[in-house]
Amino acid sequence: MTDAGSPAPNTEIRDRDSLATSPTRDLALSCLEAGIDAAHPERVIRDAVVVEDGRLQVADATYDLYPFRRILVLGGGNAAAHVATAIESVLGDRLDGGVVVTDDPVSLESVTVLPGDHPVPSQQGVESTEQLLETAREVDEDTLVVGVITGGGSALMAAPAPGLSLADLRETTDALLRSGATIHEINAVRKHCSAIKGGQLADALAPATVVSLVLSDVVGNDLDVIASGPMVPDRSSFADALAVLDTYDVTVPESVRDRLEAGADGRIAETPTAGDSIFDGVNTHVLADGFTALEAAAATAAEAGYDPLILSSRLEGESRDLGSTHAAIVDEMQATGHPVDPPAVLLSGGETTVSVTGDGHGGPNQEFALSAALSTDADAVVAAVDTDGIDGNSAAAGAILDGGADFDQRAKRALADNDVTPYLDERSSLVVTGPTGTNVNDLRVLVVPR
Repeated sequence: MTDAGSPAPNTEIRDRDSLATSPTRDLALSCLEAGIDAAHPERVIRDAVVVEDGRLQVADATYDLYPFRRILVLGGGNAAAHVATAIESVLGDRLDGGVVVTDDPVSLESVTVLPGDHPVPSQQGVESTEQLLETAREVDEDTLVVGVITGGGSALMAAPAPGLSLADLRETTDALLRSGATIHEINAVRKHCSAIKGGQLADALAPATVVSLVLSDVVGNDLDVIASGPMVPDRSSFADALAVLDTYDVTVPESVRDRLEAGADGRIAETPTAGDSIFDGVNTHVLADGFTALEAAAATAAEAGYDPLILSSRLEGESRDLGSTHAAIVDEMQATGHPVDPPAVLLSGGETTVSVTGDGHGGPNQEFALSAALSTDADAVVAAVDTDGIDGNSAAAGAILDGGADFDQRAKRALADNDVTPYLDERSSLVVTGPTGTNVNDLRVLVVPR
């Protein structure tokens, strides 16, 4: 655990020296490290949040602190404790306390850090979230709440809706994660099975003033999807949630389907939507996202004498398909110099998905890297990670591989069986960071030398 007020740590890739076996591999790893570090909450908060003359400044907005009797920090997510650490440093003794739920704890002086689990909710997450809600219900109009919303909050802040159990949430979450549905679709279901998501935390906080600080792990920064939008209006409905189950043929507990059907029929009230007065006092600021990481990675590439090209921070789709598409761009670069002439570094972000048909171990970034490396004979390096340090159901953040390497038939079989982690581990190709303290989605780096 990190002491409050300590400087933001540099990302440490385990066994880095054994992975950096060439200058291009070393550059790829440096780009990953720079991207993750740039999105670390303590750095982000330091650049965007200050207190001067009794006023809290968040980016271009200013909030007068004097009218408030109490100031609390409330929220959750992978990076929540690190955000709270930075807020404690900014507010000092003006901060009266708070509660955050996370799977990456940090020692704090005034904010209570409670445990949860990710990517599937747990009993300790349910108990922690109930304490978070109890604290939220105690606020009043004289309270300023600094909201902390980061990626991973959907699983960590677990609060089964009436009539549902933790087991229902776990089974539903697991089925959705294996289905190939997008995070927007997955969270539409989650919000309508929860007592905190989809604006319901904002309902508990009204009439307090809320300044919500968001680190986005969602393509497009859709606020009602990040951590399933506990403090913002919900744009999805019970009918949308049912459509997701039907589109992807997702089998869920009968109690879950019964609830969603009751809501679609109007027998259960919808989650709060835009125009509801509970959001009158809520102010939301997105302080970091996938592009934050991409810009830092691009700067690192440029410093090394490579021409960086950011394709997009918003790529979605099946991991292995995007891997082969990136490989085709690499081949074009080396053949024609388009869209950028090597030496260059191709960068992208977003969130890919895996339609799981096997029972192995792996993750979207590992499948992306292996697919890309298999699809090109170019002299290039492919590296991809989930910036929170956890890719899929493995302990790795992602992988790094050489294009044109001598792959055997087991590589294709590993992809087909969704069992890439053991194969990559045998090749010493896994990138392992442990929890990074942030979560701004995926970061992909392809280094293409001259």
